[in-house]
Amino acid sequence: MFQQNIILGSGSPRRKELLSSLGFSFTVKTKPTDESFPSSLPPSEVPVFLARKKAAALLPDLATNEMLLTADTIVVLKGEILGKPSSLEEAKNMLQELSGKKHEVISGVFITSANNEQEITVSTDVYFKKLSLEEIEYYVNTYSPLDKAGAYGIQEWIGQIGVEKIHGSYYNVVGLPTEAVWEVLKNWK
Repeated sequence: MFQQNIILGSGSPRRKELLSSLGFSFTVKTKPTDESFPSSLPPSEVPVFLARKKAAALLPDLATNEMLLTADTIVVLKGEILGKPSSLEEAKNMLQELSGKKHEVISGVFITSANNEQEITVSTDVYFKKLSLEEIEYYVNTYSPLDKAGAYGIQEWIGQIGVEKIHGSYYNVVGLPTEAVWEVLKNWK
């Protein structure tokens, strides 16, 4: 089906697992990238902006028979972006903010090769039940919230007990909108 070698420009174990589960073989390559963005940028445009930035760092090393896939996922609550928490205390605060509310998870994916490029933006609404302080503390102390936007992974315990419903792609919330990525990759020229 596929002529090009895929390079996944992400160290995320969730993205690796999801891309692999689609049946694609790929190599992981990453470079440290500044993840700042203009404050004037609307939240809906931030993930693909960051995905393009990650791609720019890797493009000079891309061979002509390779395709590069980079991605970024953010959590947006009331127009404010919740990134990865820098401490367990910040993770607890984020989860308290998300508790009992709807928030939006937006992923941006940038796919490029020598003769083609495409960007994808996918948004999913996630509704949390009211979480108790004990539930939040258990999750923060038992799992790894520091490497996740919004301080949680929907595929983990907190998603099993705390997410009442979602509107949109579940896998987008995990970290890669697999349905949209599949549609692009299966038709790639």
